[in-house]
Amino acid sequence: MKNSKRRKVQEKRQILNNSAAPRDQEDRLWIYGTHAVAAALANPKRGKYRLAVTSVDHGLSADGLEIEIMERHDLEKLLPLGAVHQGMALFVSPLPETDLNQVLAQSSTDSKIVVLDQVTDPQNIGAVLRSAAAFGADAVIAPDRHTPYTTGALAKAASGALEWVPFIRVINLARTLRELKAADYWCAGLAADGDQTLTEARLTGRTALVIGAEGTGLRRLTRDSCDFLVRIPIRGGVNSLNLSAATAISLYELTRNSI
Repeated sequence: MKNSKRRKVQEKRQILNNSAAPRDQEDRLWIYGTHAVAAALANPKRGKYRLAVTSVDHGLSADGLEIEIMERHDLEKLLPLGAVHQGMALFVSPLPETDLNQVLAQSSTDSKIVVLDQVTDPQNIGAVLRSAAAFGADAVIAPDRHTPYTTGALAKAASGALEWVPFIRVINLARTLRELKAADYWCAGLAADGDQTLTEARLTGRTALVIGAEGTGLRRLTRDSCDFLVRIPIRGGVNSLNLSAATAISLYELTRNSI
């Protein structure tokens, strides 16, 4: 009986150890893909431990890190099933957490911040980070609950942007929106039933773009915490855009208004 109980405990521990998502800031993880690996290697804030590649002609600057050259099938054993690694992977520590107050203290008068409301797809979050980097957003904020951890899949989708744009997890999203307002940010919620389009709103100055999950959109409390709701005009039979496309369009419009 004791052996059976001990075996169940060991099996449970093995399941936890095999989890693809790091559960705390001490866990290490593999990130993969050309841009994600190159950006992490160039980031002094990243703890870097192993660099594995499938070719001697990898073109990476390892900065003294020993490079392990291995067969593709051996590299794939280190990574989640189906990982698109492009022949390289880097074993790293998660980035140190960024404090929102630090971002606010350093933000400019036309600062842009993206706030995600219960977006659970790591590919979408990675794509949002990529757009945030492309259009100069100062941070991406998400509630800690229901938000996936920064796994290799998220880093791959971000294409290096995870190293440049602070990804801040907060306990209470409504309270965070109040903090942004106190720091002179307009909180604009993106919603299909918004009173005006992004172009009509002509948003300038500090702006927090608040975006909900695909399908469900913004939660009621999040909507009520925004200063106003804006929409993207869509024609034809298409009812909505996917999250990453909507974010990119909205950030472009905010950037155009600030020029």
